[in-house]
Amino acid sequence: LTSVTITSSVTRIGAMAFYSCEDLKSVTIPTGVTHIGDMAFWGCRGLISVTIPSSVTRIGNRAFYDCNGLTSVTIPSSVTSIGNNAFYSCEGLTSVTIPSGVTSIGDYAFARCRGLPSVTIPSSVTHIGEYAFFACKGLKSVTLPKGVKIGKKAFEGCPWQPVE
Repeated sequence: LTSVTITSSVTRIGAMAFYSCEDLKSVTIPTGVTHIGDMAFWGCRGLISVTIPSSVTRIGNRAFYDCNGLTSVTIPSSVTSIGNNAFYSCEGLTSVTIPSGVTSIGDYAFARCRGLPSVTIPSSVTHIGEYAFFACKGLKSVTLPKGVKIGKKAFEGCPWQPVE
């Protein structure tokens, strides 16, 4: 299984739906899907491309955990929260767009995304979880909104550190 096009009648991608499909390279999620379940694409190490439609409101815990082939992700403005460990260990990730509308970034959400050079956190985000960007060794530039609550060790092990 290297490519998946999900039919338009699907409204949710359930927990562990594509768990450990290591050869999966691309997935097209249709408009109408509102929820990407916990661990939906966990361990899809070959996943390079995913399009998340604007109908999605929630990206579950560990949804793209260890998808280290993923290089870029654009999160639609309809998403309000990014789950715990959602993109954990996506080592190939070099670009992420977090839109205004997202209010919270979960614990370990982007931890070990070693290729991520910069991130802009929109002013809508009020909370960044513990270890959210832990060990992002390439992270040199972060734009943070004023007043955002930063969880314990959110940027531990990164070249960039928030000014206390």
